[in-house]
Amino acid sequence: MALRNTPTADGGSTSDRPSGPDGTTGLPDDPSAPKGVHPVDELLPPVKLLSTGLQHVAAMYAGVVAPPLIVGAGVGLSPAELALLISASLFTAGLATLLQTLGIWRIGARLPFVNGVSFAGVAPMLAIAKGSIDRTGGPKDALPVIFGAVIVAGLLCFLAAPYFCKLIRFFPPVVQGTVITLIGVSLLPVAVNWARGGAPGAPGFGSMRAIGLAALTLTAVVLCHKLLRGFWQQLSLLVGLALGTALAFPLGLADFGPVGDAKVFALPSPFHFGAPQFDAAAIVSLCIVMVVSMTESTADMLALGRIVDRPADERTLAAGLRADGLATAVSPVLNGFAASAFAQNIGLVALTNIRSRFVVAAGGGILILLGLFPVLGSLVSLVPQPVLGGAGIVLFGTVAASGIRTLAEAGMESGANTILVSVSLGVGIVPIAAPTFYDAFPEAVRTLMHSGISAGCVMAVLLNLLFHHVGSARRSPTTEPPGAAVSPATPS
Repeated sequence: MALRNTPTADGGSTSDRPSGPDGTTGLPDDPSAPKGVHPVDELLPPVKLLSTGLQHVAAMYAGVVAPPLIVGAGVGLSPAELALLISASLFTAGLATLLQTLGIWRIGARLPFVNGVSFAGVAPMLAIAKGSIDRTGGPKDALPVIFGAVIVAGLLCFLAAPYFCKLIRFFPPVVQGTVITLIGVSLLPVAVNWARGGAPGAPGFGSMRAIGLAALTLTAVVLCHKLLRGFWQQLSLLVGLALGTALAFPLGLADFGPVGDAKVFALPSPFHFGAPQFDAAAIVSLCIVMVVSMTESTADMLALGRIVDRPADERTLAAGLRADGLATAVSPVLNGFAASAFAQNIGLVALTNIRSRFVVAAGGGILILLGLFPVLGSLVSLVPQPVLGGAGIVLFGTVAASGIRTLAEAGMESGANTILVSVSLGVGIVPIAAPTFYDAFPEAVRTLMHSGISAGCVMAVLLNLLFHHVGSARRSPTTEPPGAAVSPATPS
C-alpha cells in the first residue's frame, strides 16, 4: 500500500495516510469506476443507483418524520393534517438533497450529502407554538408563526454562507477529528433509544423483544458485511434492515396497518396552514438555531469531505450552506421545516464506501416520491425503531471511528492537541450524559450547548485559537504540529 504526499484542504499533507489501489487516499474506489472520474462524480448503473439510494432513505427516514410528528402533535393537528405535515417534510427533504448533491450555480456542496428536517429546531418551535396558541387559541395560527421564522432563518443562512465558510481556517485536522468523533458519539444515544423501542413512554419501550430485535438486526448487518461480497456487501445495511423488519412481524413489533390507511397520492398544497407570520421573538429564536445548524453542517461537510477523499474547501462549504439556507427558506412554502445535514448518512457512506453523490441524489428522488405518494412512505415506515437502532449502532459507530482515524493523523504527540481533544470531547459529552445540565442557563446558551456536536465544536475551535493562534503560542508554518495546520483562503 503506497503513501502519497499531497496537500489537503486543511493545509497539511496526506503523507501519513495510506492510499488505495487507485492512488487516492482513504478507502479504495469501486473497481468499475471509469478512469479519471472521481468516485464522488461516478454515475452508477440504474439498479445499483436506486438500491443504494433506498438504503440512504431507510437510514434517514425516522429522522425526517420525527420533527414534524412532534411539532404537529404539539400544536394539536388532526391525524389527516399530521400526515400532510409528514409528507411535506419528506418532499422538501428530497428537494433539499437534490439541491445539495447536484447543485445549481454556487448552491450545493456536490457531495453525497443528505439534507433533511433539522431536529435542532424542535424545542424552539414547540416553545413558539405554545406561545402562539396561548395568545390565539389554535394551531392554525401557531404554524404560520413558525413558518415565518423559518423563512427568515433560511435567508440569513443563505446570505451569511460566504462569510461563515471562512471558519474553515479554524478547523485543522485536530478540530475536524474531534468534531467527527463527537458526531458519532452524539448520535449513539439515539440509536440506543431506537433499540429500546423509540422513546421512554412508548409501548414496549425497553422490553426484551425490542432489544433482542435490535441485537438480531445488528448481528445481521455485521454478518452480511462479513459474508457477502461486492455489490451485496455494500447493501449489507439494507439487507439487515429487511431481515430485521421480517423478524419484527411475528414478534408483534410491526404491522401493515399504516399502509392501508395511507393515501395513494397527494400534491403539496402551498401555505396549507395559512400565510407566514413574522414574529420578532420567534425569528430571533430560530436564527440562533440556524447558526447552530450551520456550525453542524460545516462540521459534517468537513467530515464527509475527508471520508470521500475530496476535502471541503471554502467554496464547497459556502455552496453547501447556501443550499441549506435556500432549502430552509423555501420549505415553509410547501409546509416543511428547516433543512440541514443528516450525519447518520455520513456513516453509511463510510460503511459502504459508495461515494457517488448521484446515489444520494437518487435517495432525494425517492424522498420526493414518498412525499407525493404517502402509501410508499408508509411502506418505509414499516421498519420498526428497534431495527433502526440495531443498524444505527453500526452507522453512528462508523462516524466516530472516522473521527478517531482523523485524530490519529493530527499529531496527537503534541501536548496542546491532547488537551484540546480531551477538553472538547468532555464538553461535547456533557449534554449527552446529562441532558438537563444546561436547563438553568439562558435560552441562547441552551440552544448552543444542548447539542454535543455544537458544544464540542465551539470548544475545539476556541482551544485551537488559544494554543495555535494567540500570542506566544502562535507558530510559524514550518514548526506547527500536524494538527494545527490551517488552510489557505479559497474564494467562495
